[in-house]
Amino acid sequence: MDKKMSRRGVIAAAGAGAAAVTTSMVAPQAAAAASRGRSQEQLFTFDTTALVFIDYQPEMVEAIKSIDTRKMMIHARALARTAVKMGMPVVLSTIAVEMGVNQPTVPELRAEIPDVPEIDRTSMNAWDDPAFRRAIRETGRRKFIMLGLWTEICLAYPVAEMQAAGLRTAFTTDAVGGLSKEAHDLAVQRMIQAGSVPNTTIAQFAEAGLDWASPQGPIMREVGGWMTEELAKLDQA
Repeated sequence: MDKKMSRRGVIAAAGAGAAAVTTSMVAPQAAAAASRGRSQEQLFTFDTTALVFIDYQPEMVEAIKSIDTRKMMIHARALARTAVKMGMPVVLSTIAVEMGVNQPTVPELRAEIPDVPEIDRTSMNAWDDPAFRRAIRETGRRKFIMLGLWTEICLAYPVAEMQAAGLRTAFTTDAVGGLSKEAHDLAVQRMIQAGSVPNTTIAQFAEAGLDWASPQGPIMREVGGWMTEELAKLDQA
């Protein structure tokens, strides 16, 4: 191990409260990254992360005032498409469909993840729902890109809870929305204070793949091109 890698190992060990770090003591994915001379412990990559959608239902979308919902849905679809193509686990949850109060996931997003089961809940905080928590565990991941409507309720609540439970979360500000800009902005602050990582859609899927020469490179180019074209159509309308 060279001096540069040793210094990184010491820093990682101190942050984790460990006395030392060796390749045999870290997760296989981290060891593989270290062997290439770099670490991805702080990044949300396709092989370490799952994607979570909460309450992308017509009633929620229609009430959003903080963002152009047409652009928001293009961003959400781009993330869903990226996850499917890169083989990332996806969790999908709705609220109050079985109660007859709300409709299921909006069709344009559902079409991107047709094989992902909907977990319907009555609780505003998805983390309170046993089936949701079980689905999170079954992904086998400890990093999650969180997307939910509205930002201030059905996204902020589970993000805060999952951070407190020792999981790592990120959220994409341009793929979510709130009942007002103030509500959305305050929710963003709340999630950051809880330890969650804010991001944008294009940066998030670039972070998922990282390398243009990797098998994920063509996926990033394809999805990025599609998203750019769809957003351009809105600007021209």
